[in-house]
Formats: sequence, structure tokens, C-alpha cells
Amino acid sequence: MDFMTAMDISASALSAERTNMNIISMNLANAKTTRTPDGGPYRRKTTIMAAIPVDDPFSKQMQSALDRELRGVRVMHVATDSRPLKLVYEPGHPDANADGYVAYPDINMVEEMANLMTAQRGYEANVTSVDTIKAMYNKALEIGR
Repeated sequence: MDFMTAMDISASALSAERTNMNIISMNLANAKTTRTPDGGPYRRKTTIMAAIPVDDPFSKQMQSALDRELRGVRVMHVATDSRPLKLVYEPGHPDANADGYVAYPDINMVEEMANLMTAQRGYEANVTSVDTIKAMYNKALEIGR
């Protein structure tokens, strides 16, 4: 594995974790949103990630069998959660139904914050990987001098 392949793997994870953090932040920001442009309350979203090959098909054929197992990560889809909405009795609310209940998104703040911290730790780990790759590359250049 060369430096650029290692950098590509870390970069793919950085991009995926950034998207994940953005989705989680959107969930936190819309925890009390009862009306969206699509109609109805906000629906919690989650990212679906998958391992992807690091290289294009041509360069994959030019590598050794060991290198072919290398994978990066990519967000494949942003899914809408199917959890039922929370009904809260607020008869004075403009979005209350005939019985006085308002439908709120079922967003658990503790769960979202835990997800955010996990995504942040993953992002930080990949930043550390990038920094380590850069340091190794610089050391290799020094040796070559």
C-alpha cells in the first residue's frame, strides 16, 4: 500500500463522517419541528454507509492480490427513520390536531448526542491517520535526500 492509497482511505472516511455529523446535527436542530415544506413534522434521518473499493477497476487489476482487499467508506444513502411520531398534548399549538395533540419527531437527544460523539471520534481518528501519513511521507523524503 502506498501513501496515496492510505490517504484515499482516510479521505473517504473523513467525507463520510462529515456527512454523518451533518445529518445528526440536522436531527438535533429539528427535534421540535412540527411543520416542514414537505408537510407534517420533521422525520429523523440516518446515514447508510458501505465499504467501497479504493481504486477504479483498471488500477485494481494492476495491483497485487493483497492490495485488492483495501476498502474506503462512502455514504450510500440518507434514510428517513420510520419511528412513529411523538404525540404531545398541546391544545393551543397551531399544529395541534382536533384532539389537541401535536405530532413531534421521535428524536432522542441523548441518542443523537452519543451518535454525534461517535462520528466526531471517527473523524478525529481519520484526521490523525492523515497527519501520520503526511509525517511518514515527509520522513521518506528526508531519507531520500
